[in-house]
Amino acid sequence: MADRFNNSDALTDLVHAPLAHWASVRGDAVAISDGNRSLTFAELNAAVQQQAVALTQAQAPATVLVDGSATSIQQLIEFLAVISSGRCAAMADPDWPAAVRETMREQIGQLSSAQRELQSTSPFYIGFTSGSTGLPKGFRRHHRSWTESFRICVDTFGPDAASGILSPGRSSHSLFLFGMLLGLWTGAGVVIQEQFSASRALDTLRQGRTPSLIAVPSQLILMIESAVRQAIAPIEATRLIMISGARWARHRTAELQALFPRARIIEFYGASETSFIAWMEADVSAPLEVVGRPFGNVEIDIRDAEAPGSPGLIFVRSPMLFMDYLATKTDVMADATAAIRDGDWLSVRDMGHLDAQGRLCLAGRQNRMITTQGKNLFPEELESVLTAHPGIAKASVQGVPDALRGMKVVAVVQSDPAYAGELHAAELSAWCRENLEAYKAPKRYWVCDDWPLTASGKTDHAGLALRLQNHLSDKHKLSNSNTPCLRPIL
Repeated sequence: MADRFNNSDALTDLVHAPLAHWASVRGDAVAISDGNRSLTFAELNAAVQQQAVALTQAQAPATVLVDGSATSIQQLIEFLAVISSGRCAAMADPDWPAAVRETMREQIGQLSSAQRELQSTSPFYIGFTSGSTGLPKGFRRHHRSWTESFRICVDTFGPDAASGILSPGRSSHSLFLFGMLLGLWTGAGVVIQEQFSASRALDTLRQGRTPSLIAVPSQLILMIESAVRQAIAPIEATRLIMISGARWARHRTAELQALFPRARIIEFYGASETSFIAWMEADVSAPLEVVGRPFGNVEIDIRDAEAPGSPGLIFVRSPMLFMDYLATKTDVMADATAAIRDGDWLSVRDMGHLDAQGRLCLAGRQNRMITTQGKNLFPEELESVLTAHPGIAKASVQGVPDALRGMKVVAVVQSDPAYAGELHAAELSAWCRENLEAYKAPKRYWVCDDWPLTASGKTDHAGLALRLQNHLSDKHKLSNSNTPCLRPIL
């Protein structure tokens, strides 16, 4: 950390507080850059304070929705201004349809409008994950949950975690917002991108201003492939790569190491509600289910496992846990995807176990959630959109392994016999993108006429997943199996 102050200093207990310190002691240093615009710590602090004063004079509510359509730098200025004024900033996703944005604004408007005394346990941030109801699910964090995350990150990964960082993603994605704020909190600065570009990310890393990189696996794969196409020499300036958002494709670790020969490559596991849980050095020989050992300030308890070593619900206890959801208590209790609280313990409904070496092994989510491109997707949300199409009677959204995305989103549908038109994949994808973020649109579609149902008359999603697996396997393609066939939608 540049001219690092003591970790126990109260100055570091608020996410925004170090900004004024760095503006004072290294005001001419670049705080943030997007390749076109740069702001020093002094300039950033001045812009933040100006907007914070305006919010106070306007008697803005205690929670403010940050404009997701603004530039990334402007969003970060607004975010810091909101929290510097003692308020809580909710980060809108620019991909939200207008109706979703208005619903989220209404939810936020129902929160208490009264400000309380600013403390380390005051809420500062509301992020959003995909919700099982078809609407984003807001989660609220207090200052200490993220300042403790900053501390454990630097304490665990060393001085390189307190160096200049490249965080090439949107601030509406909590992972990249964390990277941006980490660079400002440590005083080392951050480089961001309005839209991810593998070639520009490689150029930034080559320049040496950002020895640290935080990324999702799909970004790293694109960077590897871009480097091969351009015959880029190994980049020795990069010292730390932190990977999260999805499981890293470990079979590509050697390629990543060859591109960044001096970098320490870290995989870490966590959730929006928990921050860090476990971490490990990237190791091609590690079992796929291993996600690492707990961070130093994290305790893990495996509950309800059928036998020792079998998966159970993963509960964690740490100072980095979230506060609550925006939804009502009744809605949360009815949501099978919501985190479970038990006193100081929390579970995001992931299943796993601890192995003999004390490493956490992740089996999967208790529900049907799919992680693609570093983001979480709930099939129920997309199924509702698909079945709203006049040509679709039923839908089952599935995830299939994909080297780039982690999981590729696909859909199996039953066509509506009353529909006079013909289903086309491009039209269905456009239909989905009109109602949801683009990454949620399925990459492939199949029709299944013999639709399987459970005993209660509901769609048998597990049965469809098995049919899809058989359909995609070479063994099935070469056999005379009686398994009902799936017909591709082109």
